[in-house]
Amino acid sequence: MESYGTVMPLNQVAGIVVADSRTIEIRPWDVSQIPNIEKAIQKSELGLTPMNDGKLVRLSIPSLNEDRRRELIKVVHKTAEDFRVSVRNERRQMHEQVKKLEKEKKITEDERKKAENELQRITDAYVVRIDELVKAKEKEVMEV
Repeated sequence: MESYGTVMPLNQVAGIVVADSRTIEIRPWDVSQIPNIEKAIQKSELGLTPMNDGKLVRLSIPSLNEDRRRELIKVVHKTAEDFRVSVRNERRQMHEQVKKLEKEKKITEDERKKAENELQRITDAYVVRIDELVKAKEKEVMEV
């Protein structure tokens, strides 16, 4: 959420309490931040409507129907793809650093190839782990 001109995680500007199994209460430390909290929740694509009483924001979690479950799975897939892209970007950055080291004659061509293979192995392992987590979460969400 945006707070005082910067983007911050919600838990850094408010206390978050699970009041019951279907209600989340967000208690901002500065009540002037309530409109920003509401705006961030509405933009989050979670499908939740914030309600405020001037001191806190309440989120009522609707019971999951088939359509809502499918929407949540789409959110899971989008988040997973964001993580895959992030892992690949890290691999690309490290790949560039390894090439730079070879160019500066700090490592040999064989060491560069070995490092690139290791980077690819690590990247593949993380992508597989992300895929496993997505499948597990998808199964969990689809359970009735």
